Amino acid sequence: MPKATAHMDQSLAPQHIDKRIADAGGWRAEMLTRLRALIHEADPGVVEEWKWNVPVWALDGIICTGEVYKAAVKTTFPHGAALPDPKHLFNSSLEGATRRAIDFKEGAPIDEAAFIDLIRAAIAFNKSKKP
Repeated sequence: MPKATAHMDQSLAPQHIDKRIADAGGWRAEMLTRLRALIHEADPGVVEEWKWNVPVWALDGIICTGEVYKAAVKTTFPHGAALPDPKHLFNSSLEGATRRAIDFKEGAPIDEAAFIDLIRAAIAFNKSKKP
């Protein structure tokens, strides 16, 4: 798969994400697939993009990215520090001034309702920044 560029045809993003999931295999593929479904459940208007060689979900700006590592599947929210997180899902990149992330580890449950709320909060944040 070619490396993404700023001018990549974003209509191919879902296929790139499908390939990333297939390449991850096992629990990582299952986790990224589930997170992807929850993101779309939060808002069916979410657009899939492929940037920096990772899946990106956006609506009026980036909501989050999805990265696959050996020990975790990570969702990074570029404006996470500005989002309400009453269930304390953010467990990574907490020292940053703006971004926050969630590391989902093998076998760890997903608080699906709280994750959907976080996605919706990120979308609301993006919409509030539009002129």
